[in-house]
Amino acid sequence: MPKALLLENIHPDAAKSLRDHGFEVETMKGALNEDELIDALDGVDLVGVRSKTNVTARVLEARPKLSAVGCFCIGTNQVDLTYAGKHGIAVFNAPYSNTRSVVELVICDIICLMRRIPAHTHYIKHGVWDKSASGSHEVRGKTLGIIGYGNIGSQLSVLAEALGMRVVFYDIEEKLALGNAHRCATLNELLEQSDAVTLHVDGRKSNTGFFGEDQFAHMKQDAIFINLSRGFVADLGALKQHLDSGHLAGAAVDVFPVEPKKSGDPFETALANEDNMILTPHIGGSTLEAQESIGHFVSQRLEDYWFKGSTSLSVNMPQINLGACKGVCRIAHLHDNLPGVLARVNHVLGEENINISFQSLATEGELGYVVTDVSTKPSADTLEALRNIEGTIRMRVIS
Repeated sequence: MPKALLLENIHPDAAKSLRDHGFEVETMKGALNEDELIDALDGVDLVGVRSKTNVTARVLEARPKLSAVGCFCIGTNQVDLTYAGKHGIAVFNAPYSNTRSVVELVICDIICLMRRIPAHTHYIKHGVWDKSASGSHEVRGKTLGIIGYGNIGSQLSVLAEALGMRVVFYDIEEKLALGNAHRCATLNELLEQSDAVTLHVDGRKSNTGFFGEDQFAHMKQDAIFINLSRGFVADLGALKQHLDSGHLAGAAVDVFPVEPKKSGDPFETALANEDNMILTPHIGGSTLEAQESIGHFVSQRLEDYWFKGSTSLSVNMPQINLGACKGVCRIAHLHDNLPGVLARVNHVLGEENINISFQSLATEGELGYVVTDVSTKPSADTLEALRNIEGTIRMRVIS
């Protein structure tokens, strides 16, 4: 019986789905460090993580029999994707499932900060009746600057316009502007005109420290700042200085450079005593609806890979969307992207007079992936010959 390990309190529907498909499933609420993860992966075929467990090259090297990693979240920077791909370990994520949840929280943050709800709440909790319109604004007519116009940024753009906001965005890649959104040629162009600035960039290493002192300095007087993307993207020390100086009117931060491994752990931040500040514990995508959707989505990707060899929506493999096997068995052959591998696979099968019922090849960067359905189960010698083809990384026979 294949075994799956699910960490970080992944939605129970994921475990149920895997069990229903014949997996032995172990679940754990918290994240694990490298040594703990290596120990826990003994005998495990599939592992599911969220954002706190790092699946490093050292972990993957220690557990070479691991077949796939499911990231039950959007980001995949917690997994060494290059090492995993070069060693035949597929990685999947949920790029769309929590988009709406994140967008709704951003909209909530914008309205609350524009109306100074955190500040008013602070005063009333401390016995002060602060009934005043000073510094409070409607969002209608204000300019929202979105940095990163991907799945989340673009959907946020649509909802913000529905509230009457003017939307500008900046992205390093060419993106289709939705509705009346305007693309800015430079980041500074966006910062200098936006009443609210929100970050929605990905977790690539080059984004570390992307938004620092210079970027905060270019923001409008009394603008608000929101980060629900990655904790290492924004310089929180610089943010505090611009809040304390009165330059910025408020901020919402959901992600931090260093975060606790599990819920209930202690946490401190220098931003805790700021006036008009919303601090949340990395819950942008943490709604029951989003987590249920992610649980279904990623578990299905893992099941499709295990039982069909399908790499559709994998983040580190050549992508082939596969249905049921059209022969007696399916041979999934991952290899270095070298010329002639497909011909060699077919030659080896032809030596045993094995007919091919279906075949598909995809390449991506340094990797190639050929999937072959055959009408006769190959002999042990033929399978060994396929494994010995130059450039073979991993081969699986799926019945």
